[in-house]
Amino acid sequence: MLAEIIGTIGGFGSSVFFVPLGNFYFDFYTVLGLTALFHLSSNLSKIFLFKKGLNKQLLLYIGVPSVIFVVVGGYMSKVIKTDYLEVFLGVFLILLSLLFLIKNNLVIPPKRNQSIFGGAISGFTAGLLGTGGAIRGLTMAAFNLEKSVFIATSAFIDLMIDSSRTFVYYQNGYIHNHDLKYVPFLLLIGIVGTYVGKLILTYIPQERFKVISLALILLIGVFTLLNYYLFK
Repeated sequence: MLAEIIGTIGGFGSSVFFVPLGNFYFDFYTVLGLTALFHLSSNLSKIFLFKKGLNKQLLLYIGVPSVIFVVVGGYMSKVIKTDYLEVFLGVFLILLSLLFLIKNNLVIPPKRNQSIFGGAISGFTAGLLGTGGAIRGLTMAAFNLEKSVFIATSAFIDLMIDSSRTFVYYQNGYIHNHDLKYVPFLLLIGIVGTYVGKLILTYIPQERFKVISLALILLIGVFTLLNYYLFK
């Protein structure tokens, strides 16, 4: 529930918190499978609640490469050792979020090439590590999007990604029959957590939304490194 609420406020989804928390209780591949299932309900809730902000151009430029590369990353998760990639991801998120926090006037124009690159990287890491929302969030925060546009577009892209990787994870054997008992609870948490997150967002002005999103991404980077060095 906490992962879903924070993910909604930050605009990048719950997996960035759900994956490291899930690793305390399940093996890595089970977490990948549960994350994909959890996100389906989570993102449907966000699309319904924030549908007016959907940006179709960003949906195309970020979403299509995300879907292509999440399939690639999903299949490669069986053969690539992810430990060093987690460290790289943590350092990358820390450095880039700090850059945009310190240089708060720095804005990247949301053009085609930048969008395609951000979508491809976020899709690949989502398939490989179970979470790519932080990179997509970093990309969209750099574009300085209005919060409803940020959340609705990110959620729709996430839904496309999750639909693709759920199929790949099922083929890989990551989704087990004995784990399906958690699905009804995850569905309910996705709906309630998104609604609570939206209520909180009504009290957050637009100028603070970008700062909060970047600060959360910074914490995700720090948590990713701590999770690797302290708990593995």
